[in-house]
Amino acid sequence: MADSSVSELACVYSALILHDDDVDITAEKMTKLIAAANVEVEPFWPGLFAKALAGRNIGDLICNVGSAPAAGAAAPAAAAGGAAEEKKEEKKKEESEEESDDDMGFGKNLFLNFTVL
Repeated sequence: MADSSVSELACVYSALILHDDDVDITAEKMTKLIAAANVEVEPFWPGLFAKALAGRNIGDLICNVGSAPAAGAAAPAAAAGGAAEEKKEEKKKEESEEESDDDMGFGKNLFLNFTVL
């Protein structure tokens, strides 16, 4: 396993252990747990994870791993109207691309122009 993967896993596990024991997740505490496990990590990893998890509800993060809301979920009605317009624009673009292919002789009838000997 790559060193960065081992470091990330060590930080994740140490954060989970601290959370399970209802202890504040700090870089110092994570570093102590990682050292007790005889895992060597670069010194910035525990601080990075501690800052990323500061003020977060770890229980919610664990329970909602795969249920993140879709982007733009705040305005679904506006998105539906915009999607219809995008489809129209895409269709127009496709038609204009086909026309430009026809102009160069590469249209739908490319193989009909050849005669079989």
